[in-house]
Amino acid sequence: MISKSRLIEIRWHGRGGQGAVTSAELVAQAAISEGKYAQAFPSFGPERRGAPVLAFVRIDSQQPIKIRAEIAQPDIVVVLDPGLLSIVNVASGLKENGIVIMNTKKSFQDVGATLKAKCRLAKVDATTIAREVLGVPITNTTMVGALIKASGVVELESLVEPLQNRFGRLAERNINAMKKAYEDTEVKE
Repeated sequence: MISKSRLIEIRWHGRGGQGAVTSAELVAQAAISEGKYAQAFPSFGPERRGAPVLAFVRIDSQQPIKIRAEIAQPDIVVVLDPGLLSIVNVASGLKENGIVIMNTKKSFQDVGATLKAKCRLAKVDATTIAREVLGVPITNTTMVGALIKASGVVELESLVEPLQNRFGRLAERNINAMKKAYEDTEVKE
């Protein structure tokens, strides 16, 4: 688990249309609902659907966040699309004892060999969960569940209201996908 008493920086790696930006916003809203300070923002360039994208979240339980720059040295990296590992160094700048949370079917050994970084790992087959629960392979809410399981940055129940507000009639399915991923996420210290 990540310490809850300091600034925590999270970098999301996804592809355009997968919901990395939405995930970042939902986690920040949950943190704020818990009385923490939080910010979420995307990194926009010439993105198009399917192109690599970044989103960022900062959470501090003690003081307002004054930094507005992209996160170059995250505590946590969340990877929505395992295909990004062949084109992006997702572990770049990861802090010592940082966590990489992967959407993958691969073993810890295979993921670790691909990352080539000394870090803690968490993994879940978010794509399968999304297909089964949501009916589409959009992994953003499943990966939120994995993030919470691996890091404890916010409470699982703190995401219910943000998910209801964001997804309306589809909220229940997204909540179920998040909870299923939370249950299925494996963490290797």
